[in-house]
Parts: sequence; C-alpha cells; structure tokens
Amino acid sequence: RMINLSELTPYILCSICKGYFIDATTITECLHTFCKSCIVRHFYYSNRCPKCNIVVHQTQPLYNIRLDRQLQDIVYKLVVNLEEREKKQMHDFYKERGLEVPKPAVPQPVPASRGRPRKVLGSVFRIPPELDISILLEFIGADEGTGNFKPLEKKFVRVSGEATIGHVEKFLRRKMDLDPTCQVDIVCGDHLLEHYQTLREIRQAIGESAVEDGLLVLHYGLVLPPLSI
Repeated sequence: RMINLSELTPYILCSICKGYFIDATTITECLHTFCKSCIVRHFYYSNRCPKCNIVVHQTQPLYNIRLDRQLQDIVYKLVVNLEEREKKQMHDFYKERGLEVPKPAVPQPVPASRGRPRKVLGSVFRIPPELDISILLEFIGADEGTGNFKPLEKKFVRVSGEATIGHVEKFLRRKMDLDPTCQVDIVCGDHLLEHYQTLREIRQAIGESAVEDGLLVLHYGLVLPPLSI
C-alpha cells in the first residue's frame, strides 16, 4: 500500500526546530537525531540530550555526535524539493554577503589495503590524557558594586588535575571580563578554596559529595574586596 508522508513525519522531524532534518546528526550515546545546527547550538549551553536528558559527555558533548548521511538521503527522497530549497537558501545566504559559495565535498576513493585489515575510524576528536578533571562552574551571585561583567557562556571545562584554584580564577576573569578590583570566591561544598589548592587535591579531600555526574562542582561568586583601614 502507499504510505502517506504524514505517517513518517514524526521520524524525520527535529524535535528542537520542529522542521525536517537538515544535516541529520545523531548522538552516539542514545541514538536521538537532530539537525546538525540545532544540536550544535544546544550543546553550547548544555551537555545533555534535549530529548532523553542523558549526559552526552561531561565537558565536550560534540565528541559524541555523528552525521547520519543515510537518514538525510531518506529525508531528501521523502520530502519533495527539500534538498533544492536548502541548497538555494545556502546559495542566497553566501551571495547576499559577498562570500564564495562553498563547493560540496567530493568523497575520495579509498585505496585497496592489500590484505591489511581496515582501521575503523572513531571520532575525529581526541581528549589529551593529561586533561583528567572535568569541572562544572556554577555562578552563585555578585555583590552590588562589583561592576559589569559578561556571563560565563560555557560552564563545563576539562582541565589537568594539577590546575589550581588560581588558574580557575584567571580563567573566570578572562572569560567574564571582570574588573581587576573584583574579588572571586570559589567554593566546593562548604569549603572556601585557596589559590594554591589543586583540583585533584580538592576532589580527593572532599570526596564524592563534591562530584555530580562525574563533574567536580565549583561554585563561584563575585565580591567586593575588604576595605583597607
């Protein structure tokens, strides 16, 4: 029997933008699929799947997504003129801005391996082994008078366990464009942390109560420096 497109629509719609998949991209941890631009934008603010809420990766969720070209080919075959409309929109976007329209990638032939087993390629991303601590930076507020500052856009960070609280403070100052007179207090659990303490020492000393979803949770606040008398 003939199948109506409406019967298949729930399987080829992106749950983020509610449109048909464009550059269908699948999360390897749960196999949920979204438009590439939608899921990349989502992972800029969260490390969880927008559909099932599992943690995709502690600090770099983009490591665990893959383009699903087979599914995208099916979508283009099912939805009349979708591919042509998408190509036209991309062409118009670049032309309006005076930019060269990118050429489609041409797959290169794979040479015969002459009896040697083919290596299965994994993610193009690799996490250096020295980056062994994942931290979650939670903002708890700022005193009045600490000046203007930019919100921290990405609160998941993967760093070396030898990094100190002093390094974390420098990172926050740079990313948030903090006033030099502003003081940054960093807390783990009930402990106000010192500049010289390393993240590995903190995790070992405080234990599992400091960890959430595999992340070392650090809370930070902006305060005015004490008045000198």
